[in-house]
Amino acid sequence: MAPPKQDHYLMSAYGGDDEAEEHLVHSANTDSTQHSYLNSPVVDDDSVSVHQAQPRRPAHQLSLRRAAERNEARAAGLHTEPLYEYEYEDHNQNDYATNAYGYDEGLNDYGYNDNYRDQGSFTSLSKPYGRREYADDTDEQYRIMEKLDDSHRDREYVSRPSRGPSMYQRMRLMDEGDDEGDTPLQRASSLLRRQLSKRRSGAPDGAMRRSLLGNGGSSESYGEGNIPLQELNGGGDRHMASVPGDTGGSEPELAAQAAPAFGADGSSSFRTVHIGNRESNAQYKYKHNKVSTAKYNFLTFLPKFLFEQFSKYANVFFLFTGCIQQISGVSPTSRWTTIVPLAVVLAATAAKELAEDIKRHKSDSEMNKSTARVLVGSVFEQRAWRDVVVGDIVRVENREAIPADLVLLSSSEPEGMCYIETSNLDGETNLKVKQGLPETAGMLTPADLATLQGHLKTELPNDSLYTFEGTMVSEGGKIGYREMALDPTQVLLRGAILRNTDWIYAVAVFTGHETKLMRNASAAPIKRTSVEKTTNRQIIFLFAILLLLAVLSALGSQILTSRNRDQLSYLMLPEGEGAKTFVKNILTFIILYNNLIPISLIVTMEVVKFQQAQLINADMDMYDETSDTAALARTSSLVEELGQVEYIFSDKTGTLTCNIMEFRQCSIDGAMYSDVVEASKRARVVDGAVVGQYDFTQLREHMRGSERAAQLCEFFQLLATCHTVIPEQRGSELQDIEYQAASPDEGALVKGATLVDYIFHTRRPRSITVSVMGVDKEFEVLNINEFNSTRKRMSAVLRCPDGTIKLYCKGADTVIIERLDETRGASVQVTLRHLEEYATEGLRTLCLAMRDISEEEYRTWSAMHAKASTTLTNRQQELDRVAELIERDLVLLGATAIEDKLQDGVPQTIYTLAQAGIKIWVLTGDRQETAINIGYSCKLIQEDFSLIICNESTHWETKEFLQKKLDAIREGRGSNIDLESLALIIDGRSLDFALEKDVEVLFLELATLCRAVICCRVSPLQKALVVKLVKRRRKAILLAIGDGANDVSMIQAAHVGVGISGQEGLQAARSADFAIAQFRYLRKLLLVHGAWSYHRLSKMILFSFYKNITLYITQFWFAIFNVFSGQTVYESWSITFYTVFFTVMPPFAIGVFDQFLNARSLDRYPEMYKMGQKGVFFNVRSFWGWAVNAFYHSLILFFLGTALLFDDAESDGMVGGQWVYGVIIYTAVLTTVLLKAALITNMWTKWTVLAIPGSLILWFAFLPIYSIVAPKFRTSTEYEGILGHIYANPRFWLISALLPVLCMVRDYGYKFLKRMYFTKPYHIVQEIQKFNIPDYRPRMERFKKAVHKARLLQRLRRT
Repeated sequence: MAPPKQDHYLMSAYGGDDEAEEHLVHSANTDSTQHSYLNSPVVDDDSVSVHQAQPRRPAHQLSLRRAAERNEARAAGLHTEPLYEYEYEDHNQNDYATNAYGYDEGLNDYGYNDNYRDQGSFTSLSKPYGRREYADDTDEQYRIMEKLDDSHRDREYVSRPSRGPSMYQRMRLMDEGDDEGDTPLQRASSLLRRQLSKRRSGAPDGAMRRSLLGNGGSSESYGEGNIPLQELNGGGDRHMASVPGDTGGSEPELAAQAAPAFGADGSSSFRTVHIGNRESNAQYKYKHNKVSTAKYNFLTFLPKFLFEQFSKYANVFFLFTGCIQQISGVSPTSRWTTIVPLAVVLAATAAKELAEDIKRHKSDSEMNKSTARVLVGSVFEQRAWRDVVVGDIVRVENREAIPADLVLLSSSEPEGMCYIETSNLDGETNLKVKQGLPETAGMLTPADLATLQGHLKTELPNDSLYTFEGTMVSEGGKIGYREMALDPTQVLLRGAILRNTDWIYAVAVFTGHETKLMRNASAAPIKRTSVEKTTNRQIIFLFAILLLLAVLSALGSQILTSRNRDQLSYLMLPEGEGAKTFVKNILTFIILYNNLIPISLIVTMEVVKFQQAQLINADMDMYDETSDTAALARTSSLVEELGQVEYIFSDKTGTLTCNIMEFRQCSIDGAMYSDVVEASKRARVVDGAVVGQYDFTQLREHMRGSERAAQLCEFFQLLATCHTVIPEQRGSELQDIEYQAASPDEGALVKGATLVDYIFHTRRPRSITVSVMGVDKEFEVLNINEFNSTRKRMSAVLRCPDGTIKLYCKGADTVIIERLDETRGASVQVTLRHLEEYATEGLRTLCLAMRDISEEEYRTWSAMHAKASTTLTNRQQELDRVAELIERDLVLLGATAIEDKLQDGVPQTIYTLAQAGIKIWVLTGDRQETAINIGYSCKLIQEDFSLIICNESTHWETKEFLQKKLDAIREGRGSNIDLESLALIIDGRSLDFALEKDVEVLFLELATLCRAVICCRVSPLQKALVVKLVKRRRKAILLAIGDGANDVSMIQAAHVGVGISGQEGLQAARSADFAIAQFRYLRKLLLVHGAWSYHRLSKMILFSFYKNITLYITQFWFAIFNVFSGQTVYESWSITFYTVFFTVMPPFAIGVFDQFLNARSLDRYPEMYKMGQKGVFFNVRSFWGWAVNAFYHSLILFFLGTALLFDDAESDGMVGGQWVYGVIIYTAVLTTVLLKAALITNMWTKWTVLAIPGSLILWFAFLPIYSIVAPKFRTSTEYEGILGHIYANPRFWLISALLPVLCMVRDYGYKFLKRMYFTKPYHIVQEIQKFNIPDYRPRMERFKKAVHKARLLQRLRRT
C-alpha cells in the first residue's frame, strides 16, 4: 500500500533538553535518491551515545542495525501467522543466513508484545523517537516502519556511551526503489531511510547533529566487537543450531555442518580437535603438554645471560677496557685488573641466576612428571602430564590438579556437574561450578567414552581466563549426529583443583604453553626507576669526561714528546708514527682512568635494593594478624620509587573498604526496610502517607499479609534465585550454609534473602531449590545472562513451580531504570529517592526488576540465544545483544543497599598522605553519590571543599564544562579560590569524553589543580587510561593500588603497583610490585620505607661515584708530571681491590642501615616526604656537586701529598721511590673517602662501625701481607721490599692523618653552614629527634577545627 500523502512523522531526540527536540516532517513523495545514507559523513568516533542530543557537535555516525526481513513464505500465504526473519551474516562467508522468528499483529520487531500502541494514535515514550499517527491502523508498511524505528533505540543511552553496534548497525539496507513485488517490510525499510534522509537535509542548521551511515552494495565493514553472528553450518541450506529438545541432525546434515580442517574455510579463527584420535590431531602439530617456566636451558644460558648483562652500558665499557688491556704495550696496568673483577661480578650474577633457574627447572620437572589417566582404547592408562596431547580423554580425581585445559564430558555428580578451585589462576578461593553437556553427561564408563566419535571446533589459544567459544560436533555413536555449543561452563583450566567431586572425564583442548594459565604467565612490564635513569645518564656523562681526559692526556703526550724528543733519546721513540701513537695513547689513558665509573656500582645497587626489600618483608608493623599476611615486596628494583610518589590512584571497594558486604536496607514498592531503624526514622503516617523505615521484623509481617505482600515475595524470590552462588552445607541445620559467590555483593544478597526465610540450599545443573518459609520450591534455570563490566547487570530466565516463565534482572540503577516498562512504573521516582538516601550513607546499591515471559516469546528468544551461543566469532558480544532483546519492559521490584565498611585506619592514612603532598585519585565503579559519601568518610574530601561535579552527556558539553571551570580557577587563583579545597568528581560517561585527545589536556590540568579527584562508574580500561594519561603528561611518580582483577591494568600502568590481598582474590597482589593486607599499611610503606630507600640509595650512589673519582683523578694529576707517559701511580691490583674490597662495605652500610630520620619522626612529620617528590637527595645538581667535591679532594691529596714527599730522602740516604709514594697517596685517598662516609652517616650501627673503620683496618692489615706474599708468587713485584719504607716513615703517618682532615674541613664547614644558616625542614626534625623535644603542636582535631572555622569565615567574607 502506498503511503498517505503529507503524513507527518513526529520524532524527538532523547536525552537532551526540550529545546533540543527535533520536530521533523516527512513528505511521502520525497525523492528516494536524495540524501541517501551512503552520502552521510562518516565519523569514526563511536564513543558518543546515539540517543543523546549533541549540540555544537559535528555529525557523528549512528549505529545501524540490520533490519529484519519478513519471511517470504508469509507473503506466499504458506503460514497463518506472519513470520519475522532475522538475518545474521556469516563472517567467513559473504552470503546471508536467515532464521525464522515468529511475528504476529501484537508483536513488535523482536516478537514482543507492544503495549505502547493505542488504537488511534501514539504518544512520545521517553525513547529516542516519538510515534506517528496513523490514518489506517492496518497499514502494514507503516506499522513495520514504526517497529524498525523502535529498533533504533539503544539500551545503552543512560549508563554509558554506545559501544559496538546498536539496533540499526546490523541493518541490511534494501534497494532504494519501491518495486511492486517488494514485501511490506522492504518498502517500510526504504521509506524509513528516505524519512531520515529528509530529516537530516530539511532540519534547521544545527538541529541534525548526527548522521546515519548505511552499508551499500555488497561491501560491508564492521568494527571490532561489531561483527554479526557467524553462521556455523557449512554451505548449502542453513539451519538453526541445536536447541533444547532437538534430537540432532541426520548424517547428511552433519556432513554440511562438519568442521573443516584448520583454516580450510580461509579463516584461522578456530582450531579442530578430534576427540580421542591422536593420529588425526598429529597433522595439526599442536603443542605438547611439557611446560617450562625456566629462563634458561643448557644451550641458551650463556648467550641469553651475556646478552642481558651486556645490555648494561657499564658492563660493555668494562668489557671494552678489559679487551684493550690485552693489547701488548697499551695497558699501563696489569692486563687482568679489569677483566678479572668483571668476571667475578658476572660470575656472582650468573650464580644467582643459575640458582633461581635450577629451582624453576626442578619445579617444572616435578610438574611434567605428574601422572594423569589417559583413555587408550577402552581403558585408562597412567601417563606423565608431558605425554598428554590435544584430543586425549583424561580422568581426573578429587583434589587432583587439572593437567591441561579440558572440556568436561561427564562426572560422578548428577548431570555432569563438578566443582573446582581456581586459586592458582586468579587467587579466588571460592568454589566454581562446571557442568558437562547434557548429551555427554551420561557417559560414565570408559566403554561409553570409547564410543564417542566427533571433533571439537574451538577458539585459538588465548589468555582470557573467563571466556571460551567452541562447539562439539558428534559424528555418530550414542549421541548421534549433532552440533552442540561449548562455553566457559564446560572448560576446566590447567592449574585448577578438582574439589567435592569423585572424578571427571574430559577431553584436552589446549596443552602446554597453549593453555590459558601459561599464556597468562607473561612477565610483568619492565619498570625502570627515575634514580636508575638519572644514574645511567650520569654514567654516560662520566664516560664522556673519561674520553675527554684520555684525549687531552694523549694530546699532552704528543705535544711534550715532540717538543722534547732530543732529551728523550733513551726512550727510543719510533719516528713517523704520530697518529698510531696518538690512538694508542688514547687507549692507554682510557685504561688508566676507566674506574671513574665504579665497576661494582650495578651489583651494589642490586644487593642494596634486595636488602631494602627484605626489610619491608620483615616489618611486623605491616603484618596483618587477621589474615596472617605480611607485606611482600615482589620486586626489589622499585623500592626507591616508593619515596617519590606524587599521585595515588586507588580503587574503592576492597581497597578503601573491607569488601565484606552485609545486607542492610532495601526499598520495595516504595517502602523502605532496614535491619536497624533509629527511633527518629521509624515508619509513621504523616498527612495520610507513610514516611520513615520499617525494620525486618515488620517486613516479615508485611509478607504474610499486606497489600504489597506479592511484590515483597517476588523481591526476595529474585534475591534467592537470580545468582550463580554455590551453597555448601556446613551443618545439619538448613541455616548452616556457606555460600560460595563470585563476588561479595552476590553472596550478601543471597544471605539477605535468608533473613526472611527465603533460603537457597540446593543447586543442580538445570534447577535450584529454595526453602520459602519452610516449603521447598524448585525453579528450573532456563538461561543465565551473566554479569560483565559492560552490561553492569545479570539476569536469569526461570520456570517457576507454577509453570510460568519469569525474567529476573538485577544491576546498576542506570541500566535497570532505562529498561523499565514506563506504563508500570508508579514507584520508580520513590525508589530513586531511596537510592539517593542509600548512596549518601555510603551504601552500595542495586536495582531489581522482573517481567513475565510467554511460552511463545521464550521459544523464539531461546532459539536466538542458542544460535548466539554457538557462534565462534564474538560470541560474548552476540550473547550480550541477544540478552538485550529480552531484558526490556521490566517491572521494578525495588532496590537493595549493602554496607561495605571502611577498613581500619583509612581516614587517618589518607589524611596523612595528603599532608605528605600526595594527591589521591579514587577510581571506582560505584555510583556518584556513594563515591562522594565514601570520600567524606575517608577524609579524602573535607567539609569545606568545593566540589566540581562533571556529569555531561556529550563531547562538546564536557569540553565546555572543563574549560569554563579551568578558566574560573585561573582567574580566581590567589584571590577567592583555594586550590587546597577543590575536588573534582567526574562520572564514567564524561570521563570517556575527557580522555579524548582534544579534551584530555583540559581534564588533566583541571584535575591536577584539585586536591582530590573521584572518578565514578568507571571501567577497568578507563582506570588504566587515566593512569597512562597522567604518566604520559606529568613528570611525576604514580602509584596505583587495588585488590581485584579489574585493577590489574591500572596497577601495571603505574610506575609502582601495590596490590591488596583481599576478598577478591590475589590476582591484583600477584600482578603488583608490592603486596599489603590493608590500605593503612600504605602509610608506612611510603612515608617510612619509601623515604628511607630513596635517601639511602641516593646517598649510596653519590658516594660510589665520589670515591672512584677521588682516586682516579689523582692518576690524571700524576700524568702531568710524567709527560703523559701513561705511567700509573698505583700498583695494578691495589687499584682493583680499592673498589672490590676496601671501599665496598661503606656503600652497603649506608644503603641498608642509614636513617636520616627514624620511623616515628617520618610518620609524625609527613611533610618530610616531599623531599623525595622534589628529588632533593638525588638529582643532576647533587651529582655534579659530589663530582666537583671529588675533584677538589683529589687536588689537595695529590698536590699537597706530592709537596710533602718532594724530598723523600730517608735518614740512611735511601729514597722510597715511586711505589712508596703511590702507597702513601693511596692511603691518604682511602682515609679521606672513609672519613667522608663517616661524615654523611646519620645513624651508626655495628654494621656501620664494621664497614667504615673496619675497611681502614683491613687496608693496614692487607698491605704487609700482600707486599710479602705477592712478590713470592710473582703476582706483583711492585711492593717488594717497600714495607720498611712505609711503616717506618713519619711522613706516611703525617700525610695519612693530615690530608684527610684538611679535605674534610671544607665538607664539615659546608655541612655546618647548611644546617645553621640554610636550614632544611629535616634538619629541624633531626634536632627534635636527637634531643627528644616535646611536640607542642596543637592536637590534630583541634587544629583541624580551627582551620575549618577560619576557612568558613573566609568564605562568608567572600560571599
